[in-house]
Amino acid sequence: MTKRYQNFNRLSLMAMLLGIVSMTSCRKDYADIPEPEKPKPVITGTKGIYMLCEGLMGSKNSEITYYDIETGLVEKTYFEKVNRRPLGETANDLEAYGSKMYCVISGIQGTKQSFVEVIDIATGKSLKTIPFNSATDGQMPRYVAFHKGKAYVSRYDGVVSRIDTASMNVDAELQLMNGTDKAEGLEQLAVANGKLYVTNSSHPFYQKGLKTKVTVIDLNTFKKTKDIEVGNNPVRIAAAENGNLFVITWNDYIAFNDPSLVTISSNTDLVLQTQKYDLGTITASKDQVWVTQDVYTNAAVKSVDVNTGKTGASLITDKTQISTLYGLTVNPFNKSVVVADAQNYNSSTGHAYVFSMLGKRIYDFETAGLPQHAVFLYNYK
Repeated sequence: MTKRYQNFNRLSLMAMLLGIVSMTSCRKDYADIPEPEKPKPVITGTKGIYMLCEGLMGSKNSEITYYDIETGLVEKTYFEKVNRRPLGETANDLEAYGSKMYCVISGIQGTKQSFVEVIDIATGKSLKTIPFNSATDGQMPRYVAFHKGKAYVSRYDGVVSRIDTASMNVDAELQLMNGTDKAEGLEQLAVANGKLYVTNSSHPFYQKGLKTKVTVIDLNTFKKTKDIEVGNNPVRIAAAENGNLFVITWNDYIAFNDPSLVTISSNTDLVLQTQKYDLGTITASKDQVWVTQDVYTNAAVKSVDVNTGKTGASLITDKTQISTLYGLTVNPFNKSVVVADAQNYNSSTGHAYVFSMLGKRIYDFETAGLPQHAVFLYNYK
C-alpha cells in the first residue's frame, strides 16, 4: 500500500472516530436540549402507569407500583424488584421530565434519609441517587418542578435546590428568608411565566417560615423577587397553561382558619380571587385543573375554571366510590385523570382509578400503601 493511501486511511479513521465521539457527547435527554434542536417524539398511546406510594411513616416502605395497561398486569413493588433495594422512607413526589422521572424522598425529622432518586422512565431503573442530608439531619426535600433543563426542589429547611438534569448534580441553592430569619417549611412549587412559585407552609415543626405566603423566584437570575399573601398554611400549587396559578391553603388546626383556593396571575403576581375550600390536593395540565374536596366525609374531585378559579362539576359520573382521596394526576396525552385512593390509610395496599374526561372509569389497579402521584410511560411513533 502506498504512503498516500496509508495517510488517507488514517485521516478517514480519525474523522470517523471524531464523528463517533461527537455523536456520543451530544446524546442527551431530549428535555435537556435547547428548544430549536429538541426532537419532538409523537405519542401514540399510554403503555403503563407508575404510581408513587408514600407508605407508612417510620416503616421505610415507600414504593413505586407499575401498571401495564397493555397486559393488565400490576407489580406493586416495582422499584424494589427492578433495583433490588427499597425506595426509602416517606416518598413525597414523583414527576416526569424528558426520559427521566424524579422521585423526592423526604425521610423524617432527625434522620439522614433524604434524597432525590432519578429514574429511567422506560425501565424503572435508578440512574442516580442525589443525597439531601446535612452532617446530622435530613434536609427534608418535598416537591420538584422543572424549567429549561433544571429541576427545582423545595425543602423543609427553607432552601430551594436546583439540579442540572443533564449532569444530575445540584448546581445552585437558594435560601429563602423571612426578614432576618431563614424561612422554613417549603412545600409544593410550580413554574409559570419564567418564574418559580413556592408555597410556605405553617408546619408545626418549623416556626420561622413565611406561613401565609407564596414566594416568587425569577428563574433567569435564581433570585427571590417577592412574596404574595394568600392565607395561612399554603401547601399545594399548580399552574395552568394560561399562566394562572391555583393555591390551596390548609387549615393548620392551630389558627383554625378556613381553608381556601386562591388564584394568582403570573402576569401581575396579584391574587385574582379567593374562595372557601376544603382540605385537598390539586393537579393541572395545560387547560385542565382538578382538585380534591372534602376528602374525609363527602369525597369529590372537582374541576376548576382556569380563568376564574371557581370550582365546578365533579369528575366522577359513574358512581365509583373512593374511600380516601390521596392524590390526583392528569395524563396530558389523553386528559384522563388518575385518582389515588389510600383506602383509610392502609399501610400496605391502596388503589388507583383512571377516569376519562367524561368521568367514566376506564380501568383501576391495586397499589402499594398510600398512593399519590402518577407518571406515564408512553408509546411513541
